[in-house]
This record gives sequence, structure tokens and C-alpha cells, in this order.
Amino acid sequence: MSLTNWQILETDDLPTWLVDKVGRFAAQLLIQRGIANREQVEAFLNPNAYQPTSPFAFGEEMNFAIARIRQAWQQGETIAIWGDFDADGITATSVLWEGLGQFFTKGDRLLFHIPDRLKESHGISVKGLDAWRSHCAAKNKSVSLIITCDTGSTCIAALEYARQLGIDIIVTDHHTLPDSRPPVVAIINPRYLSEEHPLFHLSGVAVAYKLMEAIYIDFQQNPPDGFQAVSEQSLEQLLDLVAIGLVADLVQLTGDCRYLAQKGIEVLRQKKRLGVKMLLEQCKRVGDRPIDISFGIAPRINAVSRIWGDVQKCVELLTTDNQEVCKNLIEQTELANDQRKALQKLVFKQVQAKIERLDLSTTGIIVLADPLWSVGVLGLVAGQVVAEYGRPCILCTVEDGIAKGSARSLAGINLYELLKGQEHLLISFGGHPLAGGLSFNLDNMQVLVEAIDQKFWSQYGQLQNKGIVIDLEVNIADLNRELFNELKQLEPFGMGNPSPKLLVRDCLFINKFNKNIQNIKYQKVEYIKTEFMLSDRFDNQIDGIWWGHHSYELPDTNCDVVVELVDNAFHRRYDVRLIDFRSAKSEMNLVQKTGLNSKIIDNINPNLKKTHLKLEQINGAIAWQTLVGIAKYLGRTGKHIKRSQLISKIGIDNGVVLQIGFAELKQYGYLFQIVKDPDIEDDLIIQVTLSQIKDILTTNSSIETIKFVNAVNELTFQKQFFDHLLVS
Repeated sequence: MSLTNWQILETDDLPTWLVDKVGRFAAQLLIQRGIANREQVEAFLNPNAYQPTSPFAFGEEMNFAIARIRQAWQQGETIAIWGDFDADGITATSVLWEGLGQFFTKGDRLLFHIPDRLKESHGISVKGLDAWRSHCAAKNKSVSLIITCDTGSTCIAALEYARQLGIDIIVTDHHTLPDSRPPVVAIINPRYLSEEHPLFHLSGVAVAYKLMEAIYIDFQQNPPDGFQAVSEQSLEQLLDLVAIGLVADLVQLTGDCRYLAQKGIEVLRQKKRLGVKMLLEQCKRVGDRPIDISFGIAPRINAVSRIWGDVQKCVELLTTDNQEVCKNLIEQTELANDQRKALQKLVFKQVQAKIERLDLSTTGIIVLADPLWSVGVLGLVAGQVVAEYGRPCILCTVEDGIAKGSARSLAGINLYELLKGQEHLLISFGGHPLAGGLSFNLDNMQVLVEAIDQKFWSQYGQLQNKGIVIDLEVNIADLNRELFNELKQLEPFGMGNPSPKLLVRDCLFINKFNKNIQNIKYQKVEYIKTEFMLSDRFDNQIDGIWWGHHSYELPDTNCDVVVELVDNAFHRRYDVRLIDFRSAKSEMNLVQKTGLNSKIIDNINPNLKKTHLKLEQINGAIAWQTLVGIAKYLGRTGKHIKRSQLISKIGIDNGVVLQIGFAELKQYGYLFQIVKDPDIEDDLIIQVTLSQIKDILTTNSSIETIKFVNAVNELTFQKQFFDHLLVS
């Protein structure tokens, strides 16, 4: 059962005009998200009602870039695009390759390069520049201008080296800025703008698109000699690539980001780009929703670099009109994605095993390294660790004494700032407040960990409890096409406009089973998903899925669940994706008002010393199921629970009965350890360690379980009996 805090948002008064326009549930979401007046609503829902920001809002840096590109066109120079190997970088490279290809002949006066993820790092490096120049020289090419996309802002040494070689650089990027302006012709980076600026949250591909937009405007208004006009439609046809990169990079979808994503999905839906059309067909998606990108296109594009390193062919996939080439490349992306899933699962298990040996009560930032880990999946696994353990994470592989890896953080904890100031210990580092890549000498690891951990505790003081913000409370009967279409009006969902989390109370998991996924060659992939049906007491039912979990982790008793409503294109129906669940009978579901429009369901009360329980609501079977769920959770995560919290969770304040339950769980490999709580004098801390795990029986079929269930039921009877005497 979940030990996560649930925050339920509420809205009291909904304007009638808004309900009439979008429906009750969508109206509630809009009000909660601060979109309340008619103009805001119209601009939010309809991209044609939004006024996009001019690319020249970047100021003189955009003018510098346009002037240098114009010079290259007039003087017949050869220019190169330097991209990055994730979906944002690949789509940004494709935008410039296709866009600039209207002005410069591809393969002749226009080249592109993307580093190999498994051999090189993000960005431009001195070593990478030398290798690139040698490659060009072998083809009798001499590059005098490089345009970066989704990279380059902090690659100061390489940028200075390029300047010394006589190569001009235009940086288009969205990552964190250096302390001073780098030695480049122009740097177009929205981080120079204020956080309130509508361009501030642009991703790399969106910045590249803004550069192309400015070039089109400038060349149309003041055409150089010999220039053949390019249609505005050519520019708009790049927007599907922009939408893919924006959604894949998890930027905040507000302002121009939302506008570009909306317009891009309109183009994506048309499926005019052959590679994208075939990708959507492969993953059985329509292309009219952001989820088609985030769960369909983007993972497959990203998987190529994660598994094989070289992504040059991904640009070809997104820009070619050759059907046979697309077919072969899509098969490669599919196989790479399947391998990525299996590898990610394996590394996550190994990371969890290492985390079990840490003292998480004194660990602010989880930093781990292993030479056997593949660098390609470390960012994904670090993100899983953040979600599971609620703290920042840095995971590295090791080669020749150099640790190289990925960092991920959670909202409110700026990991970039924590690492900033440790440059003397780092070989390289770059990224966002929530994500980055880095490398350092392994000998410096302990000093680095101590430095950033100390900085973490001094800046943030303590870790926050994990929490889920719940947008709406619904019934299973509400989970239908009408609700789906109502919520779809608010897409694209993402950061700044999250996918709605729905609370459904008092329902049951039935028809539970799990299976491995199969790849396109019908081979099993070591990646688990659980399928189930959610049912209520009125026999309303809906199918659902729980990724990365086994069916035995779902309880047999009634639960409150948090889900997302999704469309299942393969089965042509609407399903739910399980986010979290807890016992519907749990006394820990304490509701507390926290303001005019929200309430908290607090699953852990850390200050509880004495617990007053309504034991008439508890029975032995529920208590056993709840105890099993807690044991699994603690054993899997390495976390602990206070005795007072355990008592309040399962509704039993009797040491003898608890010991019966602990003894039963020991038979299944769950060993309970009890120590004094250093913070609360009268309390204890309970931890679970794992030995040889056997399948836990959730029914009362063993002798010890029968003793436990009967003991709980006896306690309940006694409580009800004595309460009755006191009342009468």
C-alpha cells in the first residue's frame, strides 16, 4: 500500500460560461491552473487565438546570427550543424538540416554532426572538433561556420579552440548559461530572457525553429542576389519535429512552448513526414496527442543512442522520403527500444541493491557508480530513483578511472546549482536545474559527494515527503469517452500543465495478470507490465495497466486509487494507467484542509504518539493485506516506518498481535528490525530486510496467518464490546 502523501485540489465555484464551454471537469482543471478569464481560456485552448512571439525577441544575438548566415550564403561557405544525441537534439538537428537545406545544398555546403553517446559527451569538445575536422578533410571539406543546436552554451574550451582555428560558432541552446558570454559570433539561448518571458522555456528544437523563422523573415524581406524565395509552408512543415522535441524534452508547456506544441501536433496529425508516419504506424498511434510522442516516437528515437550510440541515421529517418530506408531504420529503432527497456530494468535493480546499503536518513543526494552500467540508460534510471526515493540522484559508469554519467533532481532542488562551484572536481558538466550530464575522476568521487551533500543540507535543510497532486475525484462510470474528450481539450499536457491525476475511491483490482513485453520478432523483453480490471460495487469496470510491476503487488481488498485516463489505440478503448493506491479502509487517510481550494490526504503522521483507532472498521484480512503491502514496500525501497505510523496504518496497537504478523512474514523472507526512534522518545523505527523471498499468501491459508487474522478480529470484537458497554 502507498505511503505517499495525496493532495487533492478542490474548486468551489465554477463559472457557468466556462462549464458550458468545456465541461465540468475541464472547467475545474482550468480554474485550478489559474486560467480563469475568457481571453486566457481562448488562448489556452485555441492556438490560433494566441499571439506567438517574434524570433527577434532574442535581440541583437539573433541579428548577429542572421548576418553571419547571410554572409556564409553570399560567400559560398560550407557550414555545419552540431547537434546532440537525445530526441530534442536530434529533432533540432533535423529542423536545421531541412530548414537550412532550402538555402545550402545538403551534403555539399551543408553538413551535420552528432556525437556518439557511448563514446563522447554532450556538447562540443576539443577532441570532438579535431575528429570532425579530420573527417571533413578526408572528404575535401573545409567548414568555416558551425551552428550548434541543443548544446554548446558552456563548452568554453572547445568554443575558444574553434575560434583559434578560424571557425565561427553560432550557439542555439536552452541549457544553463556560462558566467560570461562565450567567444562566439552569436548565442541564442532563452535563459538570457526573464523567467516570465513567453520564450524562456523553449527547448533546443524550438530555439532552432526560431532561428529558422528569423532567417525566413530576413531573407524574404531583404533577399540577397540570386536567392530563390522559400514558401512559408516550408517553415510550417517543420513544426511536427518541433512538437516531438518539445514534448520529449519535458519542458514547461506554457507560452510559446504550448503554442508551438499545439501547432506542431496539428502538422503531426497530417502524417506528411514519411519517417514520422511510419513510426506512428509501428507503435499503433494516431499522432494527435502528446502521449503519442512521449510513449511512442520519442522513446524509439532516444533508444538508438542509448543502445548503439550513433544517431546519424535518426536524422535521416526524420527527413528522408525513401520508404525502404525508413522501414529498415524503424525496425532498428524498435529493437533498440526493446533492448533499452530490458537494460533499464536490469540497471535499476542493481542500483536498488546498492541503495539498500546506504543510510538514506543521512543521504541527501544519491551518488553511485559502477563500471558495468551502460551510460545510455543512466539518465532514465536516475529519474526512476528520484521518483522512487524522493531525492536527487547521480549515476555514473566508470572507464579508465573516469566516472561519466547523468544527474536527475526533483522540483524545488536545483541540482545544477549544487554542482556549480565544484568545477575543480569535474571534468565536464552541463544541463538544467533538474537534469544534467557530468564526468569526473573517480578518485574525486568521495570529496565531490561530501561537498554537494553538505551544500544540499545547508540549502534545503530536509527532504520533503513524496506527494501526488490529485486534480479530480471521479467514479469508474465517469471514466469514458466523454471525460477523455473533455480532458483532451486541455492538451498538450506536460510540465506546467500536467496530465490530470484522477482519484477513484473504494474499488477492487480483478482479473490481474502480468507478462513480459514482446519485441517485433516475438521475443520476450525483460520488462514487466501488469494488466487488470478496476471494478466498483455497482459493477462498473474499466481495464488498466501498471508499468514495471508484478500482479502480486496489487491487493485483493478494496482500494482508493490514483490513475490517469488513457486511450488504448490497439484495443480501441479507454484504459487507466495506475499511479498509486492505498487501502480504502485505511485509517491513515486523514483529510486535512490546507486552504480554500485544496485538502491533504496524509498517509504518514510523523508526530503521532498515541493512536485512537476505530477498530470496528478493521478486520483481520484487511490488516494482513495492509501489513503485507507495507513489508513489500519497505523491503523494495529500503525505507523505514515508525511503529506509531505502522499502528495507525493497519489499525492494531497490540505488540503480541504485531509479533504474530512479523513471524508470518519472516517465513516469506521479510525480516523486521526494530530500533529506538532518535527523534521521538516513546516511539520505535521498523525496517525490513530481505532474505530468500517466497510468494506471499494474501489469504488466511497458513497457520500463522490464521492466528494473526483471528487475533485482529478478536481485538476488534473486544473493542466493539467495551465501547458498547461504555455507551450504554
